[in-house]
Amino acid sequence: MDDRTPPVRAPEKPPTLPPGPSEEGRGAPVGRRVVLGMLGLGAVGVGVGGAVQGKLDSLLASVSAEDPTGVTGLLPGGGGFRFYSVSNSIPHRGESDYRLTVGGLVDKPAGYRLADLRALPQTRLVRDVQCVTGWRVPKTAFSGVRLSTLLDAAGVRAGGTAIHFTCFDGVYSESLTLDQARRADILVALTMNDKPVTAAHGGPVRLYAAPMYFYKSAKWLSGITVTKDVETGYWERYGYDVDAWVGKSNGRGDDPTS
Repeated sequence: MDDRTPPVRAPEKPPTLPPGPSEEGRGAPVGRRVVLGMLGLGAVGVGVGGAVQGKLDSLLASVSAEDPTGVTGLLPGGGGFRFYSVSNSIPHRGESDYRLTVGGLVDKPAGYRLADLRALPQTRLVRDVQCVTGWRVPKTAFSGVRLSTLLDAAGVRAGGTAIHFTCFDGVYSESLTLDQARRADILVALTMNDKPVTAAHGGPVRLYAAPMYFYKSAKWLSGITVTKDVETGYWERYGYDVDAWVGKSNGRGDDPTS
């Protein structure tokens, strides 16, 4: 589940970011005391509620960003996930300050608060999550609004063929073609494993592209813009494929996830 095998076309290291695991290079060693402490916290995380788990995830994410060993990605509190951030910190938004905008080549630009998104029909998917660096987390549940629902409500204009996603960390971005975005397994996700998506996992709202490598599931989603052409996302600028079908791209042969 966690073999750390790099993709065939590994991205070059982002020049302004601290070193981290896998695709962001190897960071400085994590001290033995820190690792032992995180193991204790991970064990505590197994039996705690959502609020404490969210804080634990954030702490794990902070340590994981400087962890070349991959140990933090295997802790119980981490749920088998490795934590990646392309900025220097984990951003936070909540009920009072979160907004998702839908614009670009649409007839009816819109803005959604968390309550607005929760009020829309929800879809729950249970799929494996596959990272392009090799690790896989089986049977992970994501729930949220189908992206197609938001696009239909906005009314895509003639000439709109792609979607560009922006994120409130100010760095992460992604893209899909319009046909990809209209698939039933592409979600604007509000929950992960039936709990609100934590900040460390890209919450309160993230994209979930079930059939694609996980870098396409942009964290901290804040903007959906219909565009004339596909605009390259963050990770594609460092070598990953724009089309990221699991097992059919990036030189990998992983089992499909959807």
